[in-house]
Amino acid sequence: MSIQPEGEDLRKAVKWISEERKSNPGKNLNQLVEDACLKFDLKPADADFLSRFIIENQA
Repeated sequence: MSIQPEGEDLRKAVKWISEERKSNPGKNLNQLVEDACLKFDLKPADADFLSRFIIENQA
């Protein structure tokens, strides 16, 4: 079972980061999260969730 983030912008950000990691696997995760937060205009709470979610699921 996978955890689905709440909010359309947050889901788009997770998908965008996933696609970016596939096309450029060496890119810094923190930079990707920061870029996604700006691109999808995420609220601070969503940005915190995104950062934790991406780092915990980077395998």
